[in-house]
Amino acid sequence: MTFADFRSVIARKALIPLIMLLSAVHCSVLWAAQPARWSPLLEAETLAAMLDGPATVRVVHVTGDAQAGVIPGAVYAPYSAFRGPAGNAGQLPPLPALQAIVQQLGITAQMPVVIVHQGSSAADFGAATRVYWTLKSLGVQQLAVLNGGFQQWQAAGLPVSETVAAIAPSRYEPDWQDSWRMTAQQLEQSLNDEGITLVDARPAAFYLGQQSVAARPGTIRGADNLSFESWFEGNRLRPATELQQLFSANRPREALTTVSFCNTGHLASINWFVLSELLGVSDTRLYAESVVDWAQQSRPMDNQPKRLTWYWGMTRDWLAQLMGSQP
Repeated sequence: MTFADFRSVIARKALIPLIMLLSAVHCSVLWAAQPARWSPLLEAETLAAMLDGPATVRVVHVTGDAQAGVIPGAVYAPYSAFRGPAGNAGQLPPLPALQAIVQQLGITAQMPVVIVHQGSSAADFGAATRVYWTLKSLGVQQLAVLNGGFQQWQAAGLPVSETVAAIAPSRYEPDWQDSWRMTAQQLEQSLNDEGITLVDARPAAFYLGQQSVAARPGTIRGADNLSFESWFEGNRLRPATELQQLFSANRPREALTTVSFCNTGHLASINWFVLSELLGVSDTRLYAESVVDWAQQSRPMDNQPKRLTWYWGMTRDWLAQLMGSQP
């Protein structure tokens, strides 16, 4: 070995501790970006403490009237911006449209983001979880939902701002990930696959075909029913121990992949969130377009009432509403 070779080896060895030090510093900076006590479901007081801390947390209201007040420092993005057209509301907007929304909100892949719904009902929670699912699929790595929404924030007596924050847009260019999605085409090809369990998140009346907002009543062939309502006490998700007990008592058939659906992927996103993000059920996916999309074509369905029974039920409901509106 020449002297020059020896000197080169020594130089490389001397660089190793420096590289390790720089790597450790880099990792610590990334870790510091996540606020203490971060989790997919946050309570109002926990979020308030985070907003008083050193980390930058982007709070995004997606339902409610922003002019009536928001969490201080929050931005607003209407839930409808994350949804499809009226005839198929569960459909995903094009990626360029979603990218524009994310950039306008100043969101990057590493930024902690808390999604806030108004909290008007348990169903309203689905606006937050559907946006959570969308942002996760766009590569945003640190996401949370405020339990009970803005109403819970107000009930806790926490500060309210009369204006949304003005923030600088980001340059984040997301790549959509299909890891948490099941398309209609994939589902059609997998209806007889024992490795997939379908879970209908709608109330029983929709699952049984007694009510419908789709072109055909009923549910997707072979699906089990696990209504989103079971997870809630009022407008808040129950404690984690209760969620686990409820799931254990009502667990659908175990399979490698669990697919959640509803009418338009709104309520189903709640089931997806509870199973995937809170209970850790592996490979839980969302059929975003759900039954409204499925029923538009001649795809297999269960619990379809006879046509005469269905029309009589619709007429009966219409008459009941008409009589109820009479003075």
